[in-house]
Parts: sequence; C-alpha cells; structure tokens
Amino acid sequence: MQEIINGCIQQDRSSQYLLYKAYYSYCMAICRRYSLNDYDASDVLNDGFLKVFTHIAKYDSTKPFKSWIGRIITNTAIDHYRMNLKFSDHEDVSMYENLGNTEVISKELAYKDLLVLVQSLSPAYRTVFNLYAIDGYSHEEIANLLKISVGTSKSNLFKARQKLQEKILACDKSSSYNKVKDETPTKNIQQQ
Repeated sequence: MQEIINGCIQQDRSSQYLLYKAYYSYCMAICRRYSLNDYDASDVLNDGFLKVFTHIAKYDSTKPFKSWIGRIITNTAIDHYRMNLKFSDHEDVSMYENLGNTEVISKELAYKDLLVLVQSLSPAYRTVFNLYAIDGYSHEEIANLLKISVGTSKSNLFKARQKLQEKILACDKSSSYNKVKDETPTKNIQQQ
C-alpha cells in the first residue's frame, strides 16, 4: 500500500486509480451514511477523493491510512451537509434532563435496512446520529464541526434515536403481523 501512496504523492494516475479502487467501498459506505441518496453520496465521494489526492503528501505513514482517509471523507460529508442543507430541522432543547438510554435491538434487521432507516431521518438528526453513534465524536466536537450548540447536538441525537426506535418497532410489528398472517391457515371456502 505504501508504494501506491508514494505513487499518489508523485501524482501518478495509475496509483491514484488503484487507491480509489482499494478504498471505494469503505469510503462510499461513509458517504451513504451522511447522504440522502447515492447521487449525493457520489458527489461527496468524488470531492473527498479530490481532497485525499491533493493532501496525500501530508499523510503520516506511522498512522493507519484507513483512519486518515476515513476522516477526510467524513469531514467532506460534513462540509457538503453544511453547504447544502443549512440545518432546517434543528432546534435547541437544552432543557432536557434525561435524554434516555433505551436501546431497541432487532436481530432480524439487516445492515442495509438499518442504513435505509438512518437515511430516512431528517438531515440534522442523521448527521448528528452518524457523528455521535457511528463515528464516535463527542457532543462538543459535533457542536464545533456543525456550528450548533451542544444542547442542539444532544437534542438531535435524542430525537434521532427516538425516531429510529419508532421505525424499528414499526418494522418489527409489521414483520410480526406478516408472520402471523402467513402462518394463519386459510379456510377453503366452497361455493354452494
């Protein structure tokens, strides 16, 4: 991998292609978490790789490359969010005393299903949820990155979790209903 990175530092197109190909899936997964659709995710991915190739000489080879590129892609997604969405759905609710710890886990929920549920959240909720729950940022870091208050970050996380729990419960109820419906024997009605 270091040979490919060195080639990218020299702006070798074939090395850039190999790096893009090697990290495409990893980076696209990050972009999808922050984007409304695959089209927007592709825009973020392309902007992110442009930044990677522009700043690859600054990469510290004593640290994992995957973490470095992941941070650039995440920051690019945040920049894209700030430029295009302007936090239309956030509110500062610093009065919440208990933000809740209830976790709902569904064993039947696949990763793709969960990704769809997260993407269905409002942009403000989705971004804070991804930064906090998936990428491990603190509320203070999120507030600085997104130019919001810590209370807004906490409120958006609380509401995102609440909405996800509602959606997961709705999916569970729907699948339970379908199981019961599928297992109910149908009566053969004969016409007279």
